[in-house]
Amino acid sequence: MKKDNSQFIELIKSQKSNFPLDQSFYTDPNIYRNDLETFFYNQWIFIGHESQIKNIGDYFLFEVGNESIIVIRDKNQKINCFFNVCRHRGSQICLEKKGKVKKLVCPYHAWSYNLNGDLISARMMNDEFEKKDWGLNKCKSKIFEGLIFINLSDDPDDFKEFINPIKKFIELHGLNRAKVAFKKTYPTDGNWKLTLDNFHECYHCLPAHPEYCHVHSKDYIQAYGAGNNTGPESIKFSKKLNLWNKKTEKLGYLTGEYSDFNFSNFFRSAERTPFDGDRLSETKDGKPGSILMGQFKEFDGGYTTVGTSPFNSFIMSNDFAAIFTFIPRGPLKTDVEIMWLVHEDAEEGKDYDLNKLIWMWDKTTIADKKIIENNQKGVMSKKYVPGPLSEMEIGLEKLKKWYLKHLEIKLKNTI
Repeated sequence: MKKDNSQFIELIKSQKSNFPLDQSFYTDPNIYRNDLETFFYNQWIFIGHESQIKNIGDYFLFEVGNESIIVIRDKNQKINCFFNVCRHRGSQICLEKKGKVKKLVCPYHAWSYNLNGDLISARMMNDEFEKKDWGLNKCKSKIFEGLIFINLSDDPDDFKEFINPIKKFIELHGLNRAKVAFKKTYPTDGNWKLTLDNFHECYHCLPAHPEYCHVHSKDYIQAYGAGNNTGPESIKFSKKLNLWNKKTEKLGYLTGEYSDFNFSNFFRSAERTPFDGDRLSETKDGKPGSILMGQFKEFDGGYTTVGTSPFNSFIMSNDFAAIFTFIPRGPLKTDVEIMWLVHEDAEEGKDYDLNKLIWMWDKTTIADKKIIENNQKGVMSKKYVPGPLSEMEIGLEKLKKWYLKHLEIKLKNTI
């Protein structure tokens, strides 16, 4: 039986250009459930790095909504992703967030599976029972440059089509020869869209983020603070970018940028931009934070940012990377996870100082957590009315339009 989504569609159509969304989009549990189904469950999401599970039987769980995914390395060194659901009566199999196992054993009735997900033991079943028919359900997954991506859809978009426009920006940094230096979760009491709104504009950066503004120039923040085409052009920064591009191309390194201008299932962006002055890395003093990664033989004075979807951002200096994952946890809750990667041979205390490495994004994300939570409290008020967006909130408007159009298409298809 099809739903009557007419009121919801009218709400979508009533949203004004260059204004934030109405209150219900940030608070309503039904809209939140629609969001999960429409967006998070239909995007290719980065969830981890292969170095987290180096050895056979190592696993970790990724959880969102009602879904729990086992990410495990098998005896052939392949990384498999399975729904954490026993095929007998549905119990979760792995109860710890990470661990090491020889086989996957359900704690309820001891149905057992090998690391490939095949059922290998089920006691006292009748003669017609075929173990080969009852393996674990696989979650669609791809490993690219050491990065683990999953897609919870039963019919996901083609991964090559998804990664192709941005792959060269990621390949430059050699993340397949990296390891996790540090990982931290910032639980945030704010709707996922309110959280992402904050990360898609840098209008707030000058008043709210002294650490970010210490590392990045005012001209960069105006034009590129939230990514390319998210703020008004800065002539001064454009000149600097053009000069840096020429110098960097002579070194043989990638330059340029990418944005999804045409509407599609994807919301991707990428760019390479210079730091200010003689800065070499996204550290407090501008000096290297670790040893060079990927294709870099010397520092080029720039860095790379890639948005693979609304839920992931890759921010990569020549010597380390900070990867953001935004995970909806409820109508009013979002986890912001950051994973810092360094070269696989880098040694803490010798090649990098962890506090130096994480300084800017740790301080900035702690501040963002407070900003978002205060924003959510205000949005809950009966007096909240969306106000006009500034010229530095173009990225927020782009995300909003993409979100509303996708939602409307989905709802019309279910009427």
